Amino acid sequence: MNGDLLFNIVAALVKILIFIHIVLIAAAYMPWVERKVSAWIQDRVGPNRVGVFGLLQPIADALKFIFKEDLVPNHVNKVLYVLAPAITVVPAMLVLCVVPFGPSVEVMGRTVHLAIADLDIGILFVLAVSSLGVYGIVFAGWASNSKYPMLGGIRSSAQMISYEVCLGLSVVGIFMAAESLRMLDIVIYQVDGTWNMFSQPIGFLVFVIAAFAETNRLPFDMPEAETELVAGYHTEYSSMKFAMFFMAEYASMFVFSALVAALFLGGWDIPFVSEATLAPLGNWAVLLGFMAFMAKLSLFLFFYVWVRFTIPRFRFDQLMALGWKVLLPLALANIVVTGLLNLPRGG
Repeated sequence: MNGDLLFNIVAALVKILIFIHIVLIAAAYMPWVERKVSAWIQDRVGPNRVGVFGLLQPIADALKFIFKEDLVPNHVNKVLYVLAPAITVVPAMLVLCVVPFGPSVEVMGRTVHLAIADLDIGILFVLAVSSLGVYGIVFAGWASNSKYPMLGGIRSSAQMISYEVCLGLSVVGIFMAAESLRMLDIVIYQVDGTWNMFSQPIGFLVFVIAAFAETNRLPFDMPEAETELVAGYHTEYSSMKFAMFFMAEYASMFVFSALVAALFLGGWDIPFVSEATLAPLGNWAVLLGFMAFMAKLSLFLFFYVWVRFTIPRFRFDQLMALGWKVLLPLALANIVVTGLLNLPRGG
């Protein structure tokens, strides 16, 4: 086997193992973070019994889900009922493949990008794969053959399809300005110039709101809506299948936070520190860039949790009106303005 091909295969496998484990650990510990932040907001203590500061609580929760009885009701469509949790998890993991977590690193004289797959159509891949998650929720609602899951599935399909339009349009201005669909090129464009959060403020606002809707987080958690639908699409689920829906939600939060960091917050760019300053550090600069990326990602994850305990849930008609009557016109206006600002000058 060709040496370069073998090196690329090994590098890809190592990156897959590292990034997937980062997502799984984040998905496991985000409920703990959420409980602690909510306790801080509400002047409580939060989980503090299992391990130091409750840090072993996620492990206790995982063991509980693993050993609970896995009930499959007789009235469900068993094939789709079993497939639905997996269909919600897989797209979140796949989107992560094209996100660059840091600058390129030199290994054995070869350049390795800190993204599992450096696709030329990275943004299109993100939009295409992230839209598949809704199928798992719809299948769960329909296959459960129960009224509350069915209502949750219908709400989710309407909500996610509506906000996917806004999500896709919000990033059009970015690749118009960067003149590339490649995620790495978009980050480099920001490193060399201005973060898209500042040059594309409307797109940033629309993307953030749509990200909340796409992950079914408050104030957009209409598919679950415990006060109305008990638990929505996963009412009939138990044990690990139930846990997989939660894992998919927190994995999606992690992935969308990574997308916000890469598309709008400069990726691995460290504020007020130039590339020339970091150049003498070699691969240590890569580590600093990775840490900067993870810090931005963590900040947005905290924002996810903060919003949940700050803003009340919308009514469904308000949610749909916001998407079609406010965010969609804003996203279209952002594309027009970006096109006018990037018109070629002169003859």
